[in-house]
Amino acid sequence: MKNEKVKFIFVTGGVCSSLGKGISMASLGLLLEGHNYKISLIKMEPYLNVNPGGMSPFQHGEVYVTADGAETDLDLGYYERFTHAKLAHKNSISTGQIYDAVIQRERRGGYMGRTVQVIPHITDEIKKRIFDIANEDLDLDFILVEIGGTVGDIESVPFLEAIRQIRQEQGRERVLNVHLTLVPVIYVAGEHKTKPTQHSVKELMKLGIIPDILLARTNIALSDELKAKIALFCNVAKRNVISAEDINDSIYEIPYMFSRNEYDKIVLEHFNMPVKNFNIKEWDKFTSMLRNPKKKVKIAVVGKYITLQDAYRSVYEALIHGAVANEAQLEIVKIDSKDIENCKNDEALEKIFLGIQGILISGELGSKGIEDEIEVIKYARLNKIPFLGINLGFYCSIIEFARNVCGLQGANTTEIAPSTEHPVVSLLEEQGLPIDRSDTMRLGAYQCKLEKNTIIHKVYNSDIITERYRHRFEFTLKYKGLLEKSGLVFGGLQSQANLAEAVELSDHPWFIATIYHPEFMSKPINPHPLFKGFVGAALKN
Repeated sequence: MKNEKVKFIFVTGGVCSSLGKGISMASLGLLLEGHNYKISLIKMEPYLNVNPGGMSPFQHGEVYVTADGAETDLDLGYYERFTHAKLAHKNSISTGQIYDAVIQRERRGGYMGRTVQVIPHITDEIKKRIFDIANEDLDLDFILVEIGGTVGDIESVPFLEAIRQIRQEQGRERVLNVHLTLVPVIYVAGEHKTKPTQHSVKELMKLGIIPDILLARTNIALSDELKAKIALFCNVAKRNVISAEDINDSIYEIPYMFSRNEYDKIVLEHFNMPVKNFNIKEWDKFTSMLRNPKKKVKIAVVGKYITLQDAYRSVYEALIHGAVANEAQLEIVKIDSKDIENCKNDEALEKIFLGIQGILISGELGSKGIEDEIEVIKYARLNKIPFLGINLGFYCSIIEFARNVCGLQGANTTEIAPSTEHPVVSLLEEQGLPIDRSDTMRLGAYQCKLEKNTIIHKVYNSDIITERYRHRFEFTLKYKGLLEKSGLVFGGLQSQANLAEAVELSDHPWFIATIYHPEFMSKPINPHPLFKGFVGAALKN
């Protein structure tokens, strides 16, 4: 391996899923950057899917898209929001990718007829993916690797064996194992229970991995006596048993909780690295504003996966960033699109949106709920409620305007109604336009040209922007003249083909819909201008 200075931090989880490995690793990344170290982060998922792009949000939450077009787990969103690391395809690894690479190499004769096995071939491929990132940037100080799933799951064994081998090969001075586990409180008995953690650590030790640090997820801070008990039974130093308490206020407070417990210092001391002057002033400024809002704003998010907490995770976080930038406390009202279906008149809609200052419809795939979301957009348009549409929200805005303003009855997208008389949204090949991309989906970062004298140009204060995309259908260009004549403004266009990428209304105080996903570019310390502008308009409503 070329990079002789990089250190590896492996984060595993035990007892149960959803304990917060992703946020805890992102928080450690933030703290290490605060000590002026350079980091990269990797998510390793044990599932056989090549990526989560085709997985149901009910199964996996949102699909996060990187600048280079990787469809990844939502934890990469936390990594990018909390740190300055630039992530890509290489930072998201699944069992499906690993096995596919090994099988393809075997088919090409890469193993010279030898028997291909989990050890060493699968584990070697896993290690190669980690080392490739280390060797691409020789300035890296740390690579943080999250192993998805829970210790004890059969599918995660190859990843755990690979990180065991890395520890053996590179030595303790270059590798740190962190294990996030659960210490539940049995309220009837009135005490913490450490057995789940003990069993989880034993499972890990059976695989040859001894954790250096235990992050004990708990409702109530652990006492010194309890830490000593866990340390004794789990073979770690008492100081290295870190109480990871529930943070009810905001996930953005988690780095401070870890810092108070000296998590970052323990990590640096393990590697005999200097604890440099600590500086996260931008984060301090954001969290200070988050704690001390001067006003309140109430935003409705409408969607068909609204019952799942993580289906619109990046949208929710971007709204928080936009609210803090406006010194406002945010209340998100989650509205299931199927609830709109039962609204027979405007009075019923008014009851649902009573007190709402802004409405957002986000991106999602499939036809379910589209008619209900079109009704919501009509309501926002007629009642002059600030509106932000993303992806499907863009398509529905086009369809609603075509039907109800331009009189194109039955206007639709060919994704849902292939034989519609007015296909205002369609595939490029259906429009007779050339396709200059190899896949059916447009994924990753692309440039968009903003038209002067538009609201969106004022929001960005720029002629050219770069945003992240995840879509395959486009606005049908032959309808552009008719919709423009009726008052739809095409504020954003693809630089080369003039495809519509953002629209707004000429007679509305703030109504913007984009085919791209601005939520993927928003950070606490750098809120996205569209979310900042949307929340600002909602506050004026």
